Amino acid sequence: MIIDFILFFALYSFIGWVLETIFASALQRKFINRGFLIGPFTPIYGFGAILIILLLVWISISEQNALITLIKNLLLSTLMVTTLEFITGYLLEKIFHSKWWDYSDNFLNFKGYICFKYSILWGVLAFALIQIVHPFMEQFIYLLPESTKMYIAIFFMVYFIFDSLVSAIGALNLRKVIIHYSDLTLDKYKEKIIKYKRIFLAFPQLLILNANVLKRDVRSILNGRIDKVKDKNKFGFHD
Repeated sequence: MIIDFILFFALYSFIGWVLETIFASALQRKFINRGFLIGPFTPIYGFGAILIILLLVWISISEQNALITLIKNLLLSTLMVTTLEFITGYLLEKIFHSKWWDYSDNFLNFKGYICFKYSILWGVLAFALIQIVHPFMEQFIYLLPESTKMYIAIFFMVYFIFDSLVSAIGALNLRKVIIHYSDLTLDKYKEKIIKYKRIFLAFPQLLILNANVLKRDVRSILNGRIDKVKDKNKFGFHD
């Protein structure tokens, strides 16, 4: 059972990354690796899916009516995933002193971490997961030999531990750069900001960091880097 949940977590983290990446890339008209991890996984979707699956099992045992089971699961799933999004957003802001996403301009938002529109979206995704996606994924996973599942699960466990550590170290280093910018020379600061360009592109809200500090504006630095590269290509300059 634990092995199955590890595989479900990996699958839904990947599916979530695909959805987020397609959406972000379409909005910005370029490829955006959307997510905290370096690899193609967004764990909040994996955790959310596991919570919904466990909830569905628990409700199914206690409730015999299929329609009531579905309604209960959708309502509780929406609440649980919305809570997960709130906790994640709150912790990230406490660590980095800035919101990684901000729904403040959206209708019925709470402190910019969550809002009615995206809670409804979580409900729609929960419905699709329960009714369409998970039944198919469940059959696929259960058809795999136990030994194969075990090796795949071990691989993903090692991978997620490694990627999480590397990503966390990178995020903490970025935090130091953001907070202690005055301890760095301007060239070193720019070098660090450009190094973590992927994170800023994945979470555009972070571009406002240090916006009021002369020559330390993240957005200006990244745009300046892009313009510099364009100028080199235009005039044929090479490093």
